[in-house]
This record gives sequence, C-alpha cells and structure tokens, in this order.
Amino acid sequence: MAVTDFFAGEIATELLKQLITISRKSASCRSSAEQLIVYIRELLPIIQEIKLTGNELPQHRQRQLDSFSEALSGGLELANKVLNSPRWNVYRNIRLARKMEKLEKTISRFMKGPVQAHVLADVHHVRVDMEERFDRLEWQLGAMKIGADGDGGWLGAAVKRVEEEQRWCEDNLVNLGGTGLELGKMKVKQMLLTNEFSVVGIHGIGGIGKTTLAREISKDEEIKSYFNNRVFFLTVSQSPNVEQLRSRIWGMVTGNTTVNHGDRSPQMNLRYDVGASARVLLVLDDVWTQSVLEQLLIKIPGCKIMVVSRLKFPPSVVDCYYELDLLTENEAVSLFSHFAFGQTSIPLDADKLLVKQVVDECKRLPLALKVIGASLKGQSEMFWTSAKNRLSRGQPLCESHEVQLLERMKLSIDYLSERERECFLDLGAFPEDKRIPLDILINMWVELHDIDEQEAFAVLVQLSDKNLLTLVKDARAGDKYSSYYEISVYQHDVLRDLAIHLSNVGGVNQRSRLLMPRREAGIPKDWERNVAEPFNARVISIHTGEMSEMDWLRMDCPKTEVLVLNFASDGYFLPPFLDNMPKLRALILINYSTSNAVLHNTAVFSSLANLRSLWFEKISLPLLPDTTIPLKNLQKVSLVLCDISKSVNRSSVDLPHLFPRLSELTMDHCINLTELPSSICQMQTLKSLSVTNCDSLQELPSDLGKLSFLKILRLSACPNLRRLPSRVGNLVRLQYLDVSQCVNMGCLPEDIGGCASLEKIDMRECPQMRSLPVSVAALPSLRRVICDEEVSWLWKDVEKGRPGLCQVPQECFTLDWLAE
Repeated sequence: MAVTDFFAGEIATELLKQLITISRKSASCRSSAEQLIVYIRELLPIIQEIKLTGNELPQHRQRQLDSFSEALSGGLELANKVLNSPRWNVYRNIRLARKMEKLEKTISRFMKGPVQAHVLADVHHVRVDMEERFDRLEWQLGAMKIGADGDGGWLGAAVKRVEEEQRWCEDNLVNLGGTGLELGKMKVKQMLLTNEFSVVGIHGIGGIGKTTLAREISKDEEIKSYFNNRVFFLTVSQSPNVEQLRSRIWGMVTGNTTVNHGDRSPQMNLRYDVGASARVLLVLDDVWTQSVLEQLLIKIPGCKIMVVSRLKFPPSVVDCYYELDLLTENEAVSLFSHFAFGQTSIPLDADKLLVKQVVDECKRLPLALKVIGASLKGQSEMFWTSAKNRLSRGQPLCESHEVQLLERMKLSIDYLSERERECFLDLGAFPEDKRIPLDILINMWVELHDIDEQEAFAVLVQLSDKNLLTLVKDARAGDKYSSYYEISVYQHDVLRDLAIHLSNVGGVNQRSRLLMPRREAGIPKDWERNVAEPFNARVISIHTGEMSEMDWLRMDCPKTEVLVLNFASDGYFLPPFLDNMPKLRALILINYSTSNAVLHNTAVFSSLANLRSLWFEKISLPLLPDTTIPLKNLQKVSLVLCDISKSVNRSSVDLPHLFPRLSELTMDHCINLTELPSSICQMQTLKSLSVTNCDSLQELPSDLGKLSFLKILRLSACPNLRRLPSRVGNLVRLQYLDVSQCVNMGCLPEDIGGCASLEKIDMRECPQMRSLPVSVAALPSLRRVICDEEVSWLWKDVEKGRPGLCQVPQECFTLDWLAE
C-alpha cells in the first residue's frame, strides 16, 4: 500500500468512529477503546502534516509504515467484531477484549516514540515485539478453551511435544553416538529368549534409563512374537499394595481378565500348570525391596519375569542380571545436545569446550542431561558459564551417584522463576509412579499461589518444556480434539525425590510443605515429636493405610491451605485436626485401595468455611443429613470412582443450599448413580457439569434447562442415557456439549437450536443416532462437530455452509488407564 493511499483511505478516521461507539456500548472493551481514542486523535494531525508535505518516505520507512497500516486495518476489523458480538457471549467477548488490549499496546508503543522527528522509524521493531507478547496472551486464553478450534491451545502443543520427544528417544536408541542402551537391549533379550532363566533383572542407579530400556524391550517385535503378544508392564513403587498387585499378576498370567482386584489369588509360589506353551513376560518396574519382590514372583511354566530395580537382588531371587552402565562420553554429548540445541551434536557456533564441561558435570546421567540441557536451551554464554561453575561447586568428594544426581538436578530448579519453583515443589505432595489429574494440579496452584487458571497453565507448560514433568494424554481421549480434562501429569521418581528433598529443608514446624515420601502405617515420628508447636506448612500431604481416630495426632495447622490425603483402606477416619485448619481451601482425598472407602468423622466439614475445591476418589459418600452446614465458598467438586448412591441419588437433597456458590461439578465412574437430584437444576452458579462413565445413569432432570449459566455439559460414556431433556435449548450460554459413547442415545433434542453459544458438539461412538433436529442449522456459533463417519452424513446439509465442520477422530479403545 502506498503512503498516499494509506492517508487518503481514512482508515484511522473510520477506526476512531467505531471506537467512540464501542466506548459507549461495550463494558468489557471500554477502557481500551477510550485509550485508543486518545491515541488516534493525537495521530490524525501528524498524518495530515505528512500528507501535505508531499515528501516521499525512504523505502525501509515505507515498508514499516505499510506494516503499521495493516495493524490499523486489523484494528478496524476488530472494532466491527466487537460491535457485532452479543453481550451474552461471554467467552467471545473475553477474547475480543484481549485483542483490544493488544491493539492498544501496539498504538501505545507507536505514540510514545518520537513520531514527529523520526516518522515511524521504530514501528517494525515494536510490532515484532508486540506480536510475541500477543502470542503469549493468546496462548494463556487458548490453553483454557474447550477445544472448539480443535488445536487444544498451547497445552495441546505441549502434549504433542512430549509425545514427539518420546518417539525421538525410542527411534534414537542406537543413534545417540554409541551402543550403550542397544547393547543392554541385546543382552537382556538373549536372557529372555533362552530357557535357562526365569527371572531376569535390570539394575542401575536412579535416572540412568532402566525404565526406558525395559519399555523398549517390552515393545520389541521379536519379544512380542516370542511371547505371543502377552507382555505385561507393571509398576511396583516404594509403597505397593502387594495383594492388589498379586491379583493383577494372576489375572494377567492366567488370562483370567475377569479377576476382581479384591479377590485373593492362589498361592503363587506353587506350580500351576497352564500349559508350557502359554508364554508370558511380566515386567516388574521400580521394585524397591526383596520382601515385596518375593511375594510377587510367580512360578508358572512359560512365564518369565523381568525385574527393574536400583537394587541388585541375590541369585536365589533373580537368576541373572544386566547392570546398566552410565552413558559413554559421545552418548552423553548427543543426548544433551538434543535437549539443549535440538540436534544430536554440538553446533559449530557454540563453545565446544564449555558445552563438554557442562556435560561432564552431569556425570553422564541421562535424566540430568535431559533436564539440565532443557534448562540451558537458548541461554547466553554467561548463563552457561555460571551453570558450569555451580555444577562443579556442588560435587563433594566420595558421594554416591544418587546424591550427585540430586545435586545436579537442583541446578535446574534454581534457575526457575519463584512461581515455577514453588509449583514444582508442590508435585512432591503426590505418591510416586501415580498420574496426577491435571484438574487437581491446576486447582491446587490457583488456590496456593494466587494466580488464575491461565497462569497456572503457563507454569505447567514451562515445567514440561524443561522436562521437569511429563504431560500424558489419557487413553480415553483418542484424538487431538479432547479438552484438558483428558490430560494428566507424570513425574519421574528422581524428580519427585528432588522436590521432597528441597521441601524438607529447615525444622519440621517451619516448613512450607509437610510431605510423606512414601506410605507408612501412621504419622511420621518427627511430626509427632514436634506436635506441641504449630505447623506452619501451607501444604500437607499424608500417605497411610487405614486410619482410626486414635491414629491421628492433634496438630495445629493455622496456615494450611491445601491438604492431600493419600490412603489405601476400606474405611477412613478424617483427621480431627481439620478443625484447626481455618485457611484450608483445597481438600484432596485419594483412595488407592481395591474397594471404596467409607468415610468417618464427616462432621469436620462444618468447620471448613473457606474450602473452595474438593476432590474425592474411590470414596463411599455418606448420607448427607438435612442439618449439614452449607459450604458457602465451595466452588469445585470432583467425585471420581465414588459410590454416591446414599447421598446424591436422594431426590430430597438440597444441593443449592449445601453448595450455594458451586460452579463446577464433576462425577466420573460413579457407582450406582441412576439419576441426578432434581435440585441440581436450581444451582444458578453452576457453569460446568460433567457426568461421565456412569453406566447406571438413565435420565437427566427435566428442568436441566434452568441452568442459565451452564457453559460445559459433559455426558460421555453413559450407555443407558437415551435422551437429553427437552428444554436443553434454554441453555443459551452452553458452549460445549459432549455425548460421546452414549451408545443408546438416538437423537438430540428438538430445541437444541436455542443454544446460541454452542461451539462444539462431541458425539463420537453414538451408533443409534439416526437423525438430527432441524434446529441444528440455526446454531449460530457452532464450529466443530466430532462424530463417526456413519453419523457425519447427517450433518452434510449444515456443513455446506460451514466447510470442515465435522471431524472424524481415530478410534482408541483401551482401559489401560484404569490400572493407573
């Protein structure tokens, strides 16, 4: 665009008119519009003066001016979108308000420069800088969206990066510059493919790559063929439920997939003939003690066991061993270079000596190379030198490789921002080798660190980029269009050890986190010795078995904001010291037993006036008495694998009274949930309702359409749910509807066209869906429909005006996630 065309086109003048209208009509964009009006009014005289001079601008200045012209043109289009956006479309208005703020910053940078003296000389640099900032803002919002665009935001991109990294590690087992892991793979395969050994071990220090090698062997085509695809991978961990593991092993090895985890298995040290040809490979990963291993070993013809451990067990237990060595120098450089530079060799423009010095200080430990390499990626040479010096100072003489690893990993934590460091340390509150539901972690960070969900997602992705945690997509998701509910977090046990190690600095009463490293019979002795003084921890995590009233200490916890109770039992007495937690905002109860736990001492909930988030997993919810004191600040409730037949199924339960501010309610795999209480329709604060994998659910309340603020409705995998209530069309704020895997649902309600804000419908695996109501064509905001190919033709008429509306996902059928 020529400069005269730009000035004559009256873009700025037209934009000014639109901004004046926005300042009068749009509350969310008023502030940005008013500031932009000031800038544009100052800009117009300058434009007129330049126009009248008739001077030709230099070519590079002309290009800069053209770019700024495009920004103003985009601003004019944005202003039109703001004026045309309905007030009730809150999600769209938030996005538009963000974009108005970005436009304001662009114009602000332009106006604050020496405009008269240096006509637009710096516009290009400002624009590039602002685009980077805009990308970050868009990412924060995009990470929170429900997936209407199908790209999952930056969170989805982070998961994709993790998957790519895993594939890279698998594909480059040999190409790291040496033969260490490949040699180990070859030798262990030889041990497994011979009839001489029944129990084979892989031994090595933490973080050296034992699990990586074991997984690679279990996926090897020759191994799978030899064992007829009967290769089972089981993580034992430091705090195993031995009886549950024995039941699972028995079911795997004998082929009895109907074995109930609560059933006792036969004496597994007795020989049981299931046929010599029934070859099975059982991989027991992360075994910590000989006593546990001996209880898990099974003697069946054709069954071989591969034991992965930091310990070397005696020949009487494990027939033969492969000890995994440290990486060679070339392997270490290649692995480090991949995570630091994105290639498997040191770049020509890098300081080769400095890079090798840093690699040497990582002591050829794969996990340290991976994490420290990621933390140094893109940093200056001065930063690298500082890192090398700090690594060298952290190396006392005669210390073990285990201690060296923690010392070196600590460097990557020291270079985190304060907020990222605190969030990393919070991960130590969860048991080893367990996936952490993303929803738990985000809620925890929001309550602890006074950040919003967008910022919490930003921290999550930063920690993932630095290899300090791993984002794992749930196998239930099946495709890239799933929301963040199907993503969980996994952390290497060495990184968890590091988080606990750093959290345990200082006296037990003064720590900001009280964490139990592993499951114990009761409260740690050092806590008991200091019970006379208040505990100042903001986070307390307890991991035990069954707890009675007498097992608890009377602890005073005046500053505790998050309490995580991990346990494994059929009954659980809630800690009496909940009465002494006036600031508690998030309570997480996770039962790792094979059956649901009955809670006792539920009267303590009456003292939790500030509780905002509640997560119950594998709990039998008690009967809620009519006298229950309302939890007035509770906003999020998640019930996973819970038996709620005695509480929520009661038609008389008054949910609006009990939870007057509840905005999110999640029920997943809840037992005996046949219907929702009718009072749920009176919860006017509810924005997200998720009832998934509830096979007993038969119908929804007829007045569900009264939930006027509901934005998300998830009803996935409820096979006996045949229809939605007829008044669903009254949900004018609904943005996301998920009825996937509702295999008996035959149609959508006739009035669904009233859902004016509906952006995405997920209806995959709904084979009974034979027709669509005519009103679907009237859905103004609909942008994505996820469905099977057989159902996609029902949308063909609607899709004519909206190309690409339907997406057919890849099928994914697995229940492996339940084993976690």
